[in-house]
Amino acid sequence: MSTSPEHTKVVVTGLGTTTPLGGDVAATWDALLRGESGVRVLDDEPWTEEMPPVLGGRIKVEPGAGLDHQQRRRFSRSAQLAVTAAAEAWSDAGLDGASVSPHRVAVAVSAALGDMNAIINGWEALKERGWRRVPPMTVPMSMGNGSAAAVALMVDARVGVHTSVNACSSGTQALATAVELIRRGDADIVVAGGTEAPLHPLVLASFSAMRALSTRVDDPAAASRPFDADRDGMVLGEGSGILVLESERHARERGARIYAELAGVGITSDAYHMVQPDPEGAGSTLAVRAALKEAGVSPEEVAFYNANGTSTLPGDAAEAKTVRDVFGDGRGPAVTALKSMTGHTLGAAGALESIATILSLHHGLVPPTRNFERLDDGVALDVVHGSPLKLGDGQNIAVKNSFGFGGHNVALLFRSGTRSGRAGERTESSGG
Repeated sequence: MSTSPEHTKVVVTGLGTTTPLGGDVAATWDALLRGESGVRVLDDEPWTEEMPPVLGGRIKVEPGAGLDHQQRRRFSRSAQLAVTAAAEAWSDAGLDGASVSPHRVAVAVSAALGDMNAIINGWEALKERGWRRVPPMTVPMSMGNGSAAAVALMVDARVGVHTSVNACSSGTQALATAVELIRRGDADIVVAGGTEAPLHPLVLASFSAMRALSTRVDDPAAASRPFDADRDGMVLGEGSGILVLESERHARERGARIYAELAGVGITSDAYHMVQPDPEGAGSTLAVRAALKEAGVSPEEVAFYNANGTSTLPGDAAEAKTVRDVFGDGRGPAVTALKSMTGHTLGAAGALESIATILSLHHGLVPPTRNFERLDDGVALDVVHGSPLKLGDGQNIAVKNSFGFGGHNVALLFRSGTRSGRAGERTESSGG
Protein backbone atom coordinates (compact mmCIF):
# COMPACT_ATOMS: atom_id res chain seq x y z
CA MET A 1 0.00 0.00 0.00
CA SER A 2 1.36 3.42 -0.93
CA THR A 3 2.02 5.96 1.76
CA SER A 4 1.05 9.59 1.34
CA PRO A 5 4.22 11.61 0.53
CA GLU A 6 3.42 14.32 3.06
CA HIS A 7 3.49 11.72 5.86
CA THR A 8 6.70 9.95 4.79
CA LYS A 9 10.01 11.36 5.89
CA VAL A 10 13.04 10.03 4.03
CA VAL A 11 16.25 9.80 6.05
CA VAL A 12 19.88 8.91 5.38
CA THR A 13 21.31 6.07 7.46
CA GLY A 14 24.44 4.97 5.59
CA LEU A 15 27.28 6.62 3.66
CA GLY A 16 30.01 5.20 1.44
CA THR A 17 32.64 6.73 -0.84
CA THR A 18 35.78 6.16 -2.80
CA THR A 19 37.37 9.36 -4.12
CA PRO A 20 40.64 10.98 -5.19
CA LEU A 21 40.98 12.06 -1.55
CA GLY A 22 40.44 8.73 0.18
CA GLY A 23 39.23 5.16 -0.04
CA ASP A 24 36.33 5.62 2.38
CA VAL A 25 34.13 8.25 3.99
CA ALA A 26 36.38 9.00 6.95
CA ALA A 27 39.51 9.55 4.86
CA THR A 28 37.65 11.65 2.30
CA TRP A 29 35.98 13.79 4.95
CA ASP A 30 39.24 14.46 6.79
CA ALA A 31 40.92 15.47 3.53
CA LEU A 32 38.03 17.81 2.66
CA LEU A 33 38.31 19.55 6.01
CA ARG A 34 42.06 19.97 5.48
CA GLY A 35 41.48 21.41 2.02
CA GLU A 36 43.62 18.80 0.29
CA SER A 37 43.71 18.19 -3.45
CA GLY A 38 43.32 14.88 -5.25
CA VAL A 39 44.28 16.36 -8.63
CA ARG A 40 47.53 15.45 -10.40
CA VAL A 41 49.06 15.17 -13.85
CA LEU A 42 48.02 11.87 -15.44
CA ASP A 43 51.39 10.62 -16.63
CA ASP A 44 51.39 6.91 -15.77
CA GLU A 45 49.05 5.53 -18.45
CA PRO A 46 50.29 4.22 -21.84
CA TRP A 47 48.06 6.71 -23.68
CA THR A 48 49.54 9.71 -21.89
CA GLU A 49 52.62 9.45 -24.11
CA GLU A 50 50.46 10.41 -27.10
CA MET A 51 48.74 13.41 -25.49
CA PRO A 52 49.78 16.76 -24.09
CA PRO A 53 49.89 16.86 -20.26
CA VAL A 54 46.42 16.43 -18.82
CA LEU A 55 45.07 16.68 -15.28
CA GLY A 56 42.76 14.32 -13.41
CA GLY A 57 41.67 13.09 -10.01
CA ARG A 58 42.29 9.34 -9.75
CA ILE A 59 40.86 7.52 -6.77
CA LYS A 60 43.25 7.28 -3.85
CA VAL A 61 42.71 3.56 -3.22
CA GLU A 62 42.20 1.02 -6.00
CA PRO A 63 39.02 -1.06 -5.58
CA GLY A 64 40.51 -4.52 -6.22
CA ALA A 65 41.25 -5.52 -2.61
CA GLY A 66 37.60 -5.42 -1.61
CA LEU A 67 36.28 -7.35 -4.61
CA ASP A 68 36.22 -11.05 -5.34
CA HIS A 69 37.68 -12.56 -8.52
CA GLN A 70 34.36 -12.65 -10.38
CA GLN A 71 33.59 -9.00 -9.57
CA ARG A 72 36.99 -7.92 -10.85
CA ARG A 73 36.43 -9.81 -14.11
CA ARG A 74 32.79 -8.97 -14.78
CA PHE A 75 32.33 -5.46 -13.40
CA SER A 76 33.50 -2.34 -15.20
CA ARG A 77 35.67 0.13 -13.35
CA SER A 78 32.71 2.40 -12.60
CA ALA A 79 30.77 -0.62 -11.25
CA GLN A 80 33.73 -1.63 -9.10
CA LEU A 81 33.82 1.86 -7.62
CA ALA A 82 30.06 1.75 -6.98
CA VAL A 83 30.19 -1.65 -5.28
CA THR A 84 33.10 -0.49 -3.11
CA ALA A 85 31.18 2.58 -1.93
CA ALA A 86 27.90 0.66 -1.57
CA ALA A 87 29.52 -1.97 0.65
CA GLU A 88 30.69 0.77 3.00
CA ALA A 89 27.28 2.48 3.01
CA TRP A 90 25.43 -0.80 3.64
CA SER A 91 27.73 -1.62 6.56
CA ASP A 92 27.57 1.96 7.88
CA ALA A 93 23.78 1.68 7.95
CA GLY A 94 24.06 -1.41 10.16
CA LEU A 95 22.57 -3.66 7.50
CA ASP A 96 25.33 -6.29 7.31
CA GLY A 97 23.67 -9.48 8.47
CA ALA A 98 20.43 -7.66 9.24
CA SER A 99 17.08 -9.29 8.57
CA VAL A 100 15.85 -7.23 5.64
CA SER A 101 13.29 -8.36 3.07
CA PRO A 102 14.86 -8.10 -0.40
CA HIS A 103 11.38 -7.25 -1.69
CA ARG A 104 11.54 -3.97 0.24
CA VAL A 105 15.00 -2.93 -1.04
CA ALA A 106 15.64 -0.96 -4.24
CA VAL A 107 18.72 0.45 -5.94
CA ALA A 108 19.05 3.81 -7.72
CA VAL A 109 22.62 4.31 -8.93
CA SER A 110 23.54 6.45 -11.92
CA ALA A 111 26.49 7.46 -14.07
CA ALA A 112 26.81 10.03 -16.81
CA LEU A 113 28.77 7.86 -19.25
CA GLY A 114 28.24 4.21 -18.37
CA ASP A 115 31.80 2.95 -18.83
CA MET A 116 33.81 4.27 -21.78
CA ASN A 117 36.74 1.97 -20.97
CA ALA A 118 34.72 -1.19 -21.64
CA ILE A 119 33.36 0.12 -24.95
CA ILE A 120 36.73 1.26 -26.30
CA ASN A 121 38.59 -1.85 -25.11
CA GLY A 122 36.02 -4.04 -26.88
CA TRP A 123 36.32 -1.97 -30.07
CA GLU A 124 40.11 -2.20 -30.02
CA ALA A 125 39.93 -5.98 -29.58
CA LEU A 126 37.55 -6.22 -32.53
CA LYS A 127 39.82 -4.15 -34.80
CA GLU A 128 43.09 -5.79 -33.82
CA ARG A 129 42.15 -9.44 -33.19
CA GLY A 130 38.76 -10.02 -34.80
CA TRP A 131 35.20 -10.46 -33.61
CA ARG A 132 35.85 -13.80 -31.86
CA ARG A 133 38.23 -12.06 -29.43
CA VAL A 134 35.83 -9.38 -28.21
CA PRO A 135 35.43 -9.83 -24.43
CA PRO A 136 32.01 -11.45 -23.79
CA MET A 137 31.15 -8.96 -21.02
CA THR A 138 31.77 -5.86 -23.19
CA VAL A 139 28.09 -4.93 -23.49
CA PRO A 140 27.09 -5.66 -19.85
CA MET A 141 30.16 -3.80 -18.60
CA SER A 142 29.43 -0.73 -20.74
CA MET A 143 25.68 -0.46 -20.06
CA GLY A 144 24.47 2.64 -18.26
CA ASN A 145 22.69 0.48 -15.68
CA GLY A 146 25.68 -1.83 -15.13
CA SER A 147 26.84 -0.19 -11.91
CA ALA A 148 23.33 -0.14 -10.46
CA ALA A 149 22.87 -3.81 -11.35
CA ALA A 150 26.17 -4.67 -9.67
CA VAL A 151 25.05 -2.95 -6.47
CA ALA A 152 21.68 -4.71 -6.62
CA LEU A 153 23.45 -8.07 -6.82
CA MET A 154 25.46 -7.17 -3.73
CA VAL A 155 22.48 -6.14 -1.56
CA ASP A 156 19.96 -8.60 -3.06
CA ALA A 157 17.58 -5.79 -4.06
CA ARG A 158 14.32 -7.09 -5.60
CA VAL A 159 12.15 -3.94 -5.84
CA GLY A 160 13.96 -2.64 -8.90
CA VAL A 161 17.19 -1.24 -10.33
CA HIS A 162 16.81 2.40 -11.36
CA THR A 163 19.27 4.40 -13.45
CA SER A 164 18.65 7.96 -14.60
CA VAL A 165 21.34 9.29 -16.94
CA ASN A 166 21.27 13.05 -16.35
CA ALA A 167 24.86 14.01 -17.18
CA CYS A 168 26.57 15.68 -14.21
CA SER A 169 23.38 15.68 -12.13
CA SER A 170 22.97 11.88 -12.43
CA GLY A 171 24.03 11.08 -8.87
CA THR A 172 21.78 13.79 -7.46
CA GLN A 173 18.89 12.55 -9.60
CA ALA A 174 19.44 9.05 -8.18
CA LEU A 175 18.82 10.39 -4.67
CA ALA A 176 15.66 12.11 -5.91
CA THR A 177 14.52 8.79 -7.37
CA ALA A 178 15.15 7.11 -4.01
CA VAL A 179 12.95 9.67 -2.27
CA GLU A 180 10.16 9.00 -4.74
CA LEU A 181 10.37 5.21 -4.30
CA ILE A 182 10.19 5.50 -0.52
CA ARG A 183 7.44 8.11 -0.43
CA ARG A 184 5.38 6.04 -2.86
CA GLY A 185 5.65 3.09 -0.50
CA ASP A 186 7.47 0.88 -3.01
CA ALA A 187 10.55 0.38 -0.83
CA ASP A 188 11.67 0.75 2.77
CA ILE A 189 15.36 0.98 1.84
CA VAL A 190 17.00 2.40 -1.29
CA VAL A 191 20.73 2.19 -1.97
CA ALA A 192 21.34 5.27 -4.11
CA GLY A 193 24.06 7.47 -5.54
CA GLY A 194 26.45 7.91 -8.42
CA THR A 195 29.65 6.53 -9.87
CA GLU A 196 32.00 7.46 -12.68
CA ALA A 197 35.32 6.39 -14.23
CA PRO A 198 35.81 9.01 -16.98
CA LEU A 199 39.62 9.25 -17.10
CA HIS A 200 39.88 7.82 -20.60
CA PRO A 201 41.75 9.61 -23.41
CA LEU A 202 38.63 9.89 -25.55
CA VAL A 203 36.69 11.61 -22.77
CA LEU A 204 39.59 13.86 -21.85
CA ALA A 205 40.18 14.77 -25.51
CA SER A 206 36.50 15.62 -25.99
CA PHE A 207 36.37 17.92 -22.96
CA SER A 208 39.65 19.48 -24.07
CA ALA A 209 38.24 20.13 -27.55
CA MET A 210 35.33 21.94 -25.89
CA ARG A 211 37.91 24.08 -24.05
CA ALA A 212 36.29 23.03 -20.80
CA LEU A 213 39.41 21.73 -19.03
CA SER A 214 41.92 23.67 -16.98
CA THR A 215 45.36 23.92 -18.57
CA ARG A 216 47.13 24.68 -15.30
CA VAL A 217 49.31 21.56 -15.61
CA ASP A 218 52.28 23.25 -13.93
CA ASP A 219 50.33 23.42 -10.66
CA PRO A 220 47.74 20.60 -10.57
CA ALA A 221 46.55 21.19 -7.02
CA ALA A 222 45.65 24.78 -7.93
CA ALA A 223 43.86 23.95 -11.19
CA SER A 224 40.27 23.52 -10.02
CA ARG A 225 39.20 26.87 -8.55
CA PRO A 226 35.42 27.36 -8.46
CA PHE A 227 34.18 30.96 -8.32
CA ASP A 228 37.74 32.29 -8.33
CA ALA A 229 38.46 35.15 -10.74
CA ASP A 230 41.39 33.22 -12.24
CA ARG A 231 39.55 29.97 -12.96
CA ASP A 232 40.20 28.55 -16.42
CA GLY A 233 38.19 25.33 -16.56
CA MET A 234 37.34 22.09 -14.81
CA VAL A 235 39.39 19.02 -13.91
CA LEU A 236 37.87 15.57 -14.38
CA GLY A 237 37.95 13.02 -11.59
CA GLU A 238 36.68 9.54 -10.82
CA GLY A 239 34.93 8.09 -7.82
CA SER A 240 31.66 6.96 -6.30
CA GLY A 241 29.31 8.13 -3.58
CA ILE A 242 26.55 5.82 -2.33
CA LEU A 243 23.94 6.47 0.38
CA VAL A 244 21.40 4.29 2.15
CA LEU A 245 18.03 6.03 2.40
CA GLU A 246 15.04 4.74 4.36
CA SER A 247 11.63 5.82 5.49
CA GLU A 248 12.01 7.36 8.92
CA ARG A 249 9.56 4.82 10.35
CA HIS A 250 11.62 1.89 9.08
CA ALA A 251 14.90 3.40 10.28
CA ARG A 252 13.55 4.06 13.77
CA GLU A 253 11.94 0.64 14.06
CA ARG A 254 15.28 -1.04 13.51
CA GLY A 255 17.16 1.45 15.70
CA ALA A 256 19.30 2.89 12.91
CA ARG A 257 21.45 5.98 13.33
CA ILE A 258 19.99 8.84 11.27
CA TYR A 259 22.41 11.34 9.72
CA ALA A 260 19.86 13.68 8.18
CA GLU A 261 16.52 13.97 6.44
CA LEU A 262 16.35 14.48 2.68
CA ALA A 263 13.43 16.84 2.98
CA GLY A 264 13.12 18.56 -0.39
CA VAL A 265 13.72 17.83 -4.07
CA GLY A 266 13.57 20.18 -7.05
CA ILE A 267 14.02 19.04 -10.66
CA THR A 268 13.91 21.29 -13.74
CA SER A 269 15.45 21.59 -17.19
CA ASP A 270 16.80 24.61 -19.06
CA ALA A 271 15.93 23.73 -22.67
CA TYR A 272 18.62 26.28 -23.52
CA HIS A 273 21.79 24.59 -24.87
CA MET A 274 23.37 21.13 -25.00
CA VAL A 275 26.50 22.03 -23.01
CA GLN A 276 26.11 25.62 -21.77
CA PRO A 277 23.92 26.49 -18.78
CA ASP A 278 21.31 29.20 -19.07
CA PRO A 279 23.43 32.28 -18.24
CA GLU A 280 20.56 33.65 -16.16
CA GLY A 281 20.47 30.43 -14.07
CA ALA A 282 16.69 30.36 -14.45
CA GLY A 283 16.22 26.57 -14.44
CA SER A 284 18.62 26.07 -11.56
CA THR A 285 16.84 28.81 -9.61
CA LEU A 286 13.49 27.10 -10.08
CA ALA A 287 14.96 23.78 -8.91
CA VAL A 288 16.32 25.27 -5.69
CA ARG A 289 13.06 27.07 -5.00
CA ALA A 290 11.12 23.85 -5.58
CA ALA A 291 13.30 22.00 -3.06
CA LEU A 292 12.76 24.76 -0.50
CA LYS A 293 9.01 24.72 -1.09
CA GLU A 294 8.69 20.96 -0.78
CA ALA A 295 10.60 21.02 2.52
CA GLY A 296 8.60 24.00 3.82
CA VAL A 297 11.80 26.01 4.33
CA SER A 298 12.40 29.71 3.72
CA PRO A 299 15.67 30.88 2.08
CA GLU A 300 16.73 32.55 5.35
CA GLU A 301 16.78 29.18 7.12
CA VAL A 302 19.47 27.69 4.84
CA ALA A 303 22.82 27.62 6.63
CA PHE A 304 24.97 26.78 3.62
CA TYR A 305 24.82 25.93 -0.03
CA ASN A 306 26.95 23.12 -1.52
CA ALA A 307 27.50 24.35 -5.05
CA ASN A 308 27.79 22.59 -8.36
CA GLY A 309 30.89 24.78 -8.75
CA THR A 310 32.66 23.25 -11.74
CA SER A 311 35.31 25.98 -12.12
CA THR A 312 34.17 26.90 -15.63
CA LEU A 313 33.60 30.54 -16.47
CA PRO A 314 29.95 30.31 -17.64
CA GLY A 315 28.89 27.60 -15.18
CA ASP A 316 30.04 29.38 -12.04
CA ALA A 317 28.64 32.70 -13.21
CA ALA A 318 25.21 31.17 -13.87
CA GLU A 319 25.20 29.44 -10.51
CA ALA A 320 26.17 32.64 -8.71
CA LYS A 321 23.11 34.24 -10.26
CA THR A 322 20.97 31.37 -8.97
CA VAL A 323 22.26 31.90 -5.44
CA ARG A 324 21.57 35.64 -5.62
CA ASP A 325 18.10 35.15 -7.12
CA VAL A 326 17.05 32.59 -4.50
CA PHE A 327 18.70 34.01 -1.41
CA GLY A 328 18.91 37.72 -2.22
CA ASP A 329 21.71 40.13 -3.01
CA GLY A 330 22.87 40.33 0.59
CA ARG A 331 25.32 38.00 2.31
CA GLY A 332 23.17 34.90 1.74
CA PRO A 333 24.19 31.41 2.86
CA ALA A 334 27.81 30.29 3.00
CA VAL A 335 28.85 28.58 -0.23
CA THR A 336 31.29 25.69 -0.60
CA ALA A 337 32.49 24.05 -3.81
CA LEU A 338 34.20 20.70 -3.33
CA LYS A 339 35.22 19.99 -6.92
CA SER A 340 38.12 22.27 -6.04
CA MET A 341 39.57 19.22 -4.26
CA THR A 342 38.11 16.13 -5.95
CA GLY A 343 37.84 17.38 -9.51
CA HIS A 344 34.58 16.91 -11.38
CA THR A 345 33.46 13.30 -11.03
CA LEU A 346 30.53 13.81 -13.42
CA GLY A 347 27.70 11.40 -12.52
CA ALA A 348 29.21 10.72 -9.09
CA ALA A 349 29.64 14.37 -8.14
CA GLY A 350 26.15 15.11 -6.84
CA ALA A 351 26.11 12.05 -4.60
CA LEU A 352 29.63 12.65 -3.28
CA GLU A 353 28.82 16.26 -2.53
CA SER A 354 25.52 15.25 -0.90
CA ILE A 355 27.50 13.02 1.44
CA ALA A 356 29.76 15.95 2.31
CA THR A 357 26.68 18.14 2.85
CA ILE A 358 25.21 15.58 5.25
CA LEU A 359 28.50 15.25 7.14
CA SER A 360 28.71 19.04 7.41
CA LEU A 361 25.31 19.10 9.09
CA HIS A 362 26.18 16.06 11.21
CA HIS A 363 29.51 17.45 12.47
CA GLY A 364 28.73 21.16 12.24
CA LEU A 365 31.66 21.89 9.90
CA VAL A 366 31.57 23.07 6.28
CA PRO A 367 34.74 22.22 4.28
CA PRO A 368 36.51 25.13 2.58
CA THR A 369 36.69 25.77 -1.14
CA ARG A 370 40.27 25.18 -2.18
CA ASN A 371 42.07 27.66 -4.45
CA PHE A 372 39.60 30.46 -3.83
CA GLU A 373 41.77 33.59 -3.71
CA ARG A 374 40.02 36.40 -5.54
CA LEU A 375 36.29 36.83 -6.03
CA ASP A 376 35.21 37.28 -9.63
CA ASP A 377 33.57 40.66 -10.15
CA GLY A 378 30.41 38.90 -11.35
CA VAL A 379 30.28 36.44 -8.44
CA ALA A 380 28.97 38.05 -5.25
CA LEU A 381 29.00 35.04 -2.92
CA ASP A 382 30.11 34.24 0.62
CA VAL A 383 32.55 31.47 -0.34
CA VAL A 384 33.93 29.36 2.51
CA HIS A 385 37.71 29.28 2.04
CA GLY A 386 40.94 29.03 3.98
CA SER A 387 39.45 26.96 6.79
CA PRO A 388 36.23 25.08 7.57
CA LEU A 389 33.19 27.06 8.70
CA LYS A 390 31.73 26.06 12.05
CA LEU A 391 27.94 25.99 12.04
CA GLY A 392 26.06 27.38 14.97
CA ASP A 393 23.05 26.30 17.00
CA GLY A 394 20.00 25.91 14.80
CA GLN A 395 21.97 25.93 11.55
CA ASN A 396 20.72 22.55 10.44
CA ILE A 397 19.55 23.03 6.85
CA ALA A 398 21.60 22.91 3.65
CA VAL A 399 21.00 22.84 -0.10
CA LYS A 400 22.97 20.74 -2.59
CA ASN A 401 22.62 21.89 -6.18
CA SER A 402 23.66 20.10 -9.39
CA PHE A 403 23.30 20.77 -13.08
CA GLY A 404 24.73 19.19 -16.20
CA PHE A 405 24.93 18.92 -19.97
CA GLY A 406 21.52 18.98 -21.61
CA GLY A 407 20.20 21.50 -19.10
CA HIS A 408 19.42 19.09 -16.25
CA ASN A 409 18.98 20.72 -12.82
CA VAL A 410 18.50 18.86 -9.54
CA ALA A 411 18.47 20.50 -6.10
CA LEU A 412 18.23 18.66 -2.78
CA LEU A 413 17.52 20.04 0.69
CA PHE A 414 18.92 18.24 3.74
CA ARG A 415 17.92 18.82 7.36
CA SER A 416 19.48 17.45 10.55
CA GLY A 417 19.38 18.02 14.29
CA THR A 418 20.71 21.23 15.86
CA ARG A 419 24.06 21.86 17.53
CA SER A 420 25.52 24.39 19.93
CA GLY A 421 28.10 26.97 18.89
CA ARG A 422 28.41 30.36 17.25
CA ALA A 423 27.28 30.78 13.68
CA GLY A 424 29.96 31.61 11.17
CA GLU A 425 32.92 30.67 13.38
CA ARG A 426 35.98 29.49 11.43
CA THR A 427 38.13 26.66 12.78
CA GLU A 428 41.90 26.82 12.95
CA SER A 429 42.40 24.27 10.18
CA SER A 430 44.39 25.93 7.41
CA GLY A 431 42.44 24.48 4.51
CA GLY A 432 43.90 24.75 1.01
